[in-house]
Amino acid sequence: MSAIVDEPVLAAPPRVIRAARRRHGLAWVATHSIGIALAIVFVLPFVFILLTAFMSDQQTLTANLWPTSWHPGNFIEVFRKAPLFSYLGNSMMYSVLATLFMLFSSVPAAYALSRFRFRGRNALFLAVIAMMVLPPQVTQVPVYLMWTKLGLTGTLWPLILPNLLGDAFSIFLLRQFLLTIPEEYADAARIDGCSEWAVMTRIILPMARPALAATGMFLFFNAWNDYYGPLLYTSENTAHWTVSLGLAQFRTAHQVQWNLTMAATVLMMLPVMVLFFFAQKAFVEGVTLTGVKG
Repeated sequence: MSAIVDEPVLAAPPRVIRAARRRHGLAWVATHSIGIALAIVFVLPFVFILLTAFMSDQQTLTANLWPTSWHPGNFIEVFRKAPLFSYLGNSMMYSVLATLFMLFSSVPAAYALSRFRFRGRNALFLAVIAMMVLPPQVTQVPVYLMWTKLGLTGTLWPLILPNLLGDAFSIFLLRQFLLTIPEEYADAARIDGCSEWAVMTRIILPMARPALAATGMFLFFNAWNDYYGPLLYTSENTAHWTVSLGLAQFRTAHQVQWNLTMAATVLMMLPVMVLFFFAQKAFVEGVTLTGVKG
């Protein structure tokens, strides 16, 4: 009986392996070229801000874009130049309260528009969409006069309290997501004796956590970056300035010290960057799963 001898498997030469890997890398770059170009476009401004924040005052805005000497003390110096802790606290209060009030008021409205069948529901939904496209400047004068009579100008409350009445974009986004949740879940809960409030809070909302996270982050970022509102209501009261308004005034007061301006900019960006880093999965999932079902 003849023995069966396995033929030896010849390994590819290292040169061939390196050439294959190079071709694979070039193919990957070619496939994702648009994404790579867009990523570079978005990242470069932040890199420029970060590098400038570590420069000396003499080097900023020169042809040398890499710091010749590193000055991490710029991040400490900005706190001596301006009350950044106060700006951060005001922005955090504005953003957190506005987000909580928005969710408290918009969730029931979105649930009613997505689950209840009543006359005029479509007209009411069209009114919500109309409020989305209505520029806020159109109603700014009467609204400002109303807050003036209430004695709340000079504070952030005129920007926070309106969220108790709902936010059109948030209602729209939540309503579209809630429509994607099968009605059978709510029907089963009603058969078990759950009230409509229990159905919404115990059954539907836990399934809508991605949409809640995405909606909350949208409004949080919008409030954190808001410049027009704080400028309108708190421009004469520095104790209630937010990050956006304080940073603009800091740039005006220290316009020749771009290294300090960039250091302050980095510090103002850090909270939202950290928030998005930890919540990006829920944010992306909420935006992706929000359907267009009508």
